[in-house]
Amino acid sequence: MSDGDLTPHLAKLGLPADQIGVYRFLLRTGPSTVEQIAEGCGSAVIRTKECVRGLLNAGLVGADGPDGSAITPVPPGSGLQILSRRRESELEQARVATLNAYDTFRRAISPQRTDDLIEVVTGTAIAQRIQQMELSARTEVRRLDSPPYFTAGHVNNAELEQLGRGEVAYRVVYARASIEDPGRYAQNIQPCVAAGEQARVLPEVPVKLTIVDQQFATVSLPVAEADVNRQLLVVRPSSLLSALVGLFEASWRLAVPLTAGAQATSPVQPIEQRLLGLLAAGANDDSIARQLGVSRRTVFRHLQRLMDHAGATSRFQLAAHAVRHRWI
Repeated sequence: MSDGDLTPHLAKLGLPADQIGVYRFLLRTGPSTVEQIAEGCGSAVIRTKECVRGLLNAGLVGADGPDGSAITPVPPGSGLQILSRRRESELEQARVATLNAYDTFRRAISPQRTDDLIEVVTGTAIAQRIQQMELSARTEVRRLDSPPYFTAGHVNNAELEQLGRGEVAYRVVYARASIEDPGRYAQNIQPCVAAGEQARVLPEVPVKLTIVDQQFATVSLPVAEADVNRQLLVVRPSSLLSALVGLFEASWRLAVPLTAGAQATSPVQPIEQRLLGLLAAGANDDSIARQLGVSRRTVFRHLQRLMDHAGATSRFQLAAHAVRHRWI
């Protein structure tokens, strides 16, 4: 794996660029003193010490040698866990900030009427309103996607139409439950990603949300109530809308990329590329078998072939190898 392949993955975990540079240097050279690292990275010793301290706190390096002056990479398992928990904490802070912003909004005294900022759409009008708002987008649609769904069927014609024109960008974070729905994955998610949607996956999303440009957002009520009340909130420009934008961006940074097609140089078969994508997104064996239309035995056979080809001894290593070598 090249340094260029590693850098964006460490950045997604929240590691600063200068710390990534130091860590890459240590991976190439092995145990080194702070002075050697500073010289190799072309940075000041004081700044290098700060970077090393950050990597020590993150659990990615340790101090070795008789006097503890040699800095060396250590097995990253616990360190990656620390970094992941930090990003999860950021998402939780964003969620709390959204709740606080909404409480402030409700208490604030403003000449603008509340019903001008938040609209409640109910019943059969929801599906039509969602389509109208999506087709009104001019630059970007951002979405946190999870069941249940208000629109009938799985095909998202409005998004495919917008992507076909090439003027509107789509960024979508899917909950794992969305990609584990075979019909929705095949008829909605895959066609949209193939058409140009940027898609990522989280085990769960904090709220069902669609943001259209910077003009308005739609927010669904909690899942337990959505099936009963069938209500949709439309939020117009306000501090609440700004908080929802922040919540989406925090979720986007934490999510795992989901791709629809293998690279031309990928040695894996098309069915194995789909398998790897589902594996990286966190789908379980039963869900993968259903999505691919094969038995669990066939899934295991493909996994074993891929692990042998990659020289991997675990599924985690296989997924990491697939990302590094652009199999997915």
